[in-house]
Amino acid sequence: MDRRALLGLAALTVTAASTAAAPAIAGGGAGGGGGGGGSTSSFIRFPIVTATILRSNGQRGVLTVETGVDVPDAGLRARAEQSAPRLRAAYNTVVQQIASVMLPGAPPDVERLVTRLQAVTDSTLGRSGAHLLIGTVMVA
Repeated sequence: MDRRALLGLAALTVTAASTAAAPAIAGGGAGGGGGGGGSTSSFIRFPIVTATILRSNGQRGVLTVETGVDVPDAGLRARAEQSAPRLRAAYNTVVQQIASVMLPGAPPDVERLVTRLQAVTDSTLGRSGAHLLIGTVMVA
């Protein structure tokens, strides 16, 4: 089994899914009139976070999480952009901790993952106001 090909396929799938969903999200936000135009400029996207898991057949697998933050406040957005490396490191730590306690073959607990990632976002930035957004949570 070529694991590099599997990881490449997983990354390609996530990229294709996010690219296909982006026009639909942008089109829906602009037509709705509920502040959708302002939210796109306040969004900060982060690279995909990965962690190793144990699959039900005993082999290793990969948990991938696509993250970003929506920061409407300009001052906090500047702080979030400056703190991007710290946020990425904190997100990596949380995803690795969640992956380490997953039972083999069990789906990830997305609610717990989102709660922990939001808490880490708030503590890293020093205050609340940045809203964590999860794109895709995938086990491959």
